[in-house]
Amino acid sequence: MFQLPFPVRDANAGSGSDGFGELPEWDLTDLYAADEAPELTADLDWLEAECAAFAADYAGKLDTLDADGLLECVLRNEKISTKAGRVMSYAGLRYYQLTVDADRAKFMSDCQEKITNFTTPLVFFTLELNRIEDDKLAAMLAENADLARYKPVFDRIRAMKPHQLSDEMEQFLHDLGVVGDAWEKLFDETIAGLEFVVDGEPLNIEGTLNLLTDPDRPKREAASRELAEVFASNIKTFARVHNTQTKEKEVLDRWRKMPTPQTGRHLSNDVEPEVVQALRDAVVAAYPRLSHRYYNLKRKWLGLDRMQVWDRNAPLPMEDTKTVDWDAAQSIVMEAYSAFDPRMGEIAQPFFDKGWIDAGVKPGKAPGAFAHPTVTEVHPYVMLNYLGKPRDVMTLAHELGHGVHQVLAADQGEMLSSTPLTLAETASVFGEMLTFRKMLEKAETKEERKVLLAGKVEDMINTVVRQIAFYDFECKLHAARREGELTPDDINALWMSVQAESLGDAFDFMDGYETFWAYIPHFVHSPFYVYAYAFGDGLVNALYAAYEAAPEGFQDKYFDMLKAGGSKHHKELLAPFGLDASDPKFWDKGLSMIEGFIDELEAMED
Repeated sequence: MFQLPFPVRDANAGSGSDGFGELPEWDLTDLYAADEAPELTADLDWLEAECAAFAADYAGKLDTLDADGLLECVLRNEKISTKAGRVMSYAGLRYYQLTVDADRAKFMSDCQEKITNFTTPLVFFTLELNRIEDDKLAAMLAENADLARYKPVFDRIRAMKPHQLSDEMEQFLHDLGVVGDAWEKLFDETIAGLEFVVDGEPLNIEGTLNLLTDPDRPKREAASRELAEVFASNIKTFARVHNTQTKEKEVLDRWRKMPTPQTGRHLSNDVEPEVVQALRDAVVAAYPRLSHRYYNLKRKWLGLDRMQVWDRNAPLPMEDTKTVDWDAAQSIVMEAYSAFDPRMGEIAQPFFDKGWIDAGVKPGKAPGAFAHPTVTEVHPYVMLNYLGKPRDVMTLAHELGHGVHQVLAADQGEMLSSTPLTLAETASVFGEMLTFRKMLEKAETKEERKVLLAGKVEDMINTVVRQIAFYDFECKLHAARREGELTPDDINALWMSVQAESLGDAFDFMDGYETFWAYIPHFVHSPFYVYAYAFGDGLVNALYAAYEAAPEGFQDKYFDMLKAGGSKHHKELLAPFGLDASDPKFWDKGLSMIEGFIDELEAMED
């Protein structure tokens, strides 16, 4: 199955783009000129023929190939992945520009269905690869250096060996994937089609979520209550989607003999379960030192006895509420990137100049933000919902970091460029940190520095604390679903069980907040994705500390890490910096940076 991009940031964005300057839109012609382009038709025809030829040439024969023969097989498979990825990238990006357009939705579904049908006969490739004896494969890798390049891919494929089903079952599941995607599409279309009315103004979900950062407290409250009301009126649909997706995963996990619901994600992330558990435990233990302490500070700044959920992302009273136009946002991020290393600025510039960013908020456009790598022979595309807030500038820095990473990794080729989720957040979070430090450096007053520090702490809490709370919610959700069908009230209770623990005693929770799990896309599209954010933030904080301690030669090591894509394990990538994510103390280094920012904010109170 060729997966589509999806909005992955838990960011607040809204509707309308007035006053931000001319916002860029995607030019998708580097993929295809149109949905009826002859090149697209030719690629689909080639895929149909090549998939059939590949199966005829290799099915049942992989263990008979010598090293040269296996290399040729791998290269042909890689070319098929590239063509299929190009088609699905075009169809998916076009759909996310206007998710309510029936023709775009149909085109994407038709492309997905065709490619699934074409590639079903190729399921044998990974199954037979896993049947090659270890000694024989090792000998072939030793004999052929070009083949040996693919060892990290083989290792990841072979990690699934204990969980592999029969060839016939794997083909059946491959075919059935199109049906599973229908639930994801139902979720996307439901979210995109929700209508909210706040103070008489009709809004989509992005516009309503954006009001949660409005300086006017009654408006934030009105938006929160409207979100709760609309979610409640659709809660049966959301509960059905989550019940079905979670049950489907439980069935698949049971057949594949996965020991836990999280195992599949850990395998795809190429990360050890104990490393993730160490991260989770370190963050949960730090809740009192991080989120609990910060939100009590914020409660005082806002002059409140108790915080409500609509105060969590409220601007500070001393915060300048003016918006940042697009040109200024571009200038801020590009200056930060280029100051770190001019090469980074050179890689980032075409995103702004060549239609690789779609920034405006438009009716029917997918919410959130993402950077989609497309395929290695083209380039990434970045999607934003830009509203000129400082957080939107940081989201631009974040997604552009993904884009730079994807450009640098492209030389690895289609099978080796893709980075596990845990490392995929490295360049994005590092890009945010560079931009934040540059803005902090330019702060002219104590108040301006305070606002910047508080904003960064809030972003870090949203990225680390909130995402680990999301992860705990998912763990509870999947465990509970294994015991039977979950009512909306059951899911609501699981959601609330992680909220007070993670946010602390500064908060009261309004009636209706228990439904706010409903709009998070990660839970539906990519179970257990969320811990990758906390992993990435902790890793980057440790990495940035290493940069500050020993800046000489850091840039070259950093670029080498990004260029590696998915060709190296996290242990090997971090070794040049003297870091090791399997060391439990590693996570404390990252968390101590957040703690240090809160220390500085507390000191400003004196």
